[in-house]
Amino acid sequence: MSFTPIRIGEVFRPTPAFRPYLYASLVLAVVFLVLPWLVPIILLAWGIVAFAFALPTLAAIVFVIYWIPRYCESIVYRLTVTEITWQRGVWFQQTGIVPYNRITNVDIAQGPLMRLFAFSAVRVQTAGYSAQAQAEIVLNGIADPKDLQEKIMDFVRRTGPVAVEGGPEEVPAAGAIVEELRAIRRLLESREGR
Repeated sequence: MSFTPIRIGEVFRPTPAFRPYLYASLVLAVVFLVLPWLVPIILLAWGIVAFAFALPTLAAIVFVIYWIPRYCESIVYRLTVTEITWQRGVWFQQTGIVPYNRITNVDIAQGPLMRLFAFSAVRVQTAGYSAQAQAEIVLNGIADPKDLQEKIMDFVRRTGPVAVEGGPEEVPAAGAIVEELRAIRRLLESREGR
């Protein structure tokens, strides 16, 4: 299988297999989540009740079918020498920037359906960049995830974490910390003596 290499500074998008994956996910959702309750309603309810449930459900499915290709076209990723940028969204556009010096982990996730379509999701996690416990960014539809993971981690290794950018001169000496703790202890003991 041939992959288009990801180049620094150039835009890249999810693999073309991402679109059929979304359609397959829709079919599975309809079969396992919608039809089990919709079919009995249609078969057992009066005509207007069945129509009232079936029409909005059908409209939602048609809307998602319309939305999938537009969503796939809206997804854009880019690796620069300092950060990862991303953009996606049809009506509600989202953009983000994740600097390499904030990245703590880069994971590859691939479920059974993704495996069938031969792509993965690359999850980029950061430390303290946001209050989320989940990934800061998920790059979906990546055909060669190990190459992307290695490129990102190479930049992370080169830039180093943001916490050590200032160097060791900004870290207080152990003696200064101990002296500060002793001063706090004396202050607390003097307040207890009152």
